[in-house]
Amino acid sequence: MVTVRITALLSLLVIVPMLTVAGCAEAPWDRSAGSGGWAAEPRIMAPNAPGGGYDTTARTVARVMEETGIAPGVQVFNLPGAGGTVGLQRVVDERGNGALAMQMGLGTVGASYVSGSRVTLAQTTPIARLIEEAGAVVVARESPYTSIGALVKAWRADPEKVTVGGGSSPGGPDHLLPMRLAKAVGIDPRSVGYRAYEGGGELLTAVMDGSVTFGASGYGEFLDQVAAGQLRVLAVTGTEPVGVLEEVPTLKASGIDLVFANWRGIVAPPGISARERERWTDALDRMRRSARWRTELARHGWSDAFLTGDRFAGYLAEQDRATAEILSRLGLMS
Repeated sequence: MVTVRITALLSLLVIVPMLTVAGCAEAPWDRSAGSGGWAAEPRIMAPNAPGGGYDTTARTVARVMEETGIAPGVQVFNLPGAGGTVGLQRVVDERGNGALAMQMGLGTVGASYVSGSRVTLAQTTPIARLIEEAGAVVVARESPYTSIGALVKAWRADPEKVTVGGGSSPGGPDHLLPMRLAKAVGIDPRSVGYRAYEGGGELLTAVMDGSVTFGASGYGEFLDQVAAGQLRVLAVTGTEPVGVLEEVPTLKASGIDLVFANWRGIVAPPGISARERERWTDALDRMRRSARWRTELARHGWSDAFLTGDRFAGYLAEQDRATAEILSRLGLMS
């Protein structure tokens, strides 16, 4: 099953030509563009409930494209369910609809395995990876652990006693982070006591009241509580320290060979035309280079991770392989 998915993803590198945006003279959604124009208003689906990470990203993208005049009128709608795979099924079913795109990310990759989805990301048309957000390992103010090294030492000594909370169901980024961390420090991921919470609010409560030993999620979830002195960040999971947490070390700097980032991107239905794919890519590339988008990156604590074409398709294949490997070890493959 894993081999089939990876092969299908890699085949995108062959069957979908890389499209360049240089020389695209007309506006991406210029209705006067003739046969290359859009037959319907462009829409972005967020495959989770309003207020979730995909929803926030999709609405930010649409707003920036509206405010900059790059692509006015882009509509965002929600289709939650099964970790994003209900939306994934809809995108695959909308074959040839070049006016539709779906906001997605690492959680969608994991959910497609755990939920037993009949469709995969390999069946979509990759458009662009947009952002990354480093994770964070956090403990309550009263926690005895003041460094990631001390936490890992206790975790190794008694994996069942140390519990971790996250805001993702199995297969999501908050679940994958501690599993990959456990593997990196020599702990069997199957022994990790992971507790899933419904979003950041419940997770924060669980960490602060000691219901779990530590929390693992995007660092943006914890900034207010860190500033208030209620939580302590032991490490961030990116390649470099985070600006708003500049004194917090990375896992790498702490001697742990792991870099982990949650990412979000956009895919479209299968079978869209080369011109339609180019229009999406061009619009997102122009948005990404705008000052308005850079402001949003700073506001949300996101890192620019723009990737398109063959490189994004290859990245999806790699993420699929790594996610399948850890979920297989955990016995979570449907």
